[in-house]
Amino acid sequence: QVHLVESGGGLVQAGGSLRLSCAASGRTFSNYRMGWFRQAPGKEREFVAAISWNGGYTYYSDSVKGRLTISRDNAKNTVYLQMNSLKPEDTAVYYCAAQPRRRNSIYTASEYDYWGQGTQVTVSS
Repeated sequence: QVHLVESGGGLVQAGGSLRLSCAASGRTFSNYRMGWFRQAPGKEREFVAAISWNGGYTYYSDSVKGRLTISRDNAKNTVYLQMNSLKPEDTAVYYCAAQPRRRNSIYTASEYDYWGQGTQVTVSS
């Protein structure tokens, strides 16, 4: 079992920045790829970013590429999402998730075994 707790959400003006953190506990953190997803009201949960077990590979959705950066610190059992140049359309609940290394897709929510409770990000125009 992996327990995930997100933090760092809040209200920010368009063009501003936030840094989300996701602290993991339980099984060995480095055994898992980590991802960030988001869900806006009335919309399906969508992939935002993911990172390989050692941080060597990162993946982004086209809508956030160049503005959001995912990173991890395996010594601290934490994954981060640095969010810059935020837009109102980034408003959503952001979730971190963990999947074992050998899953087929890092883009698909159903391929992740563990989820945090989510943190709200609101970007005002």
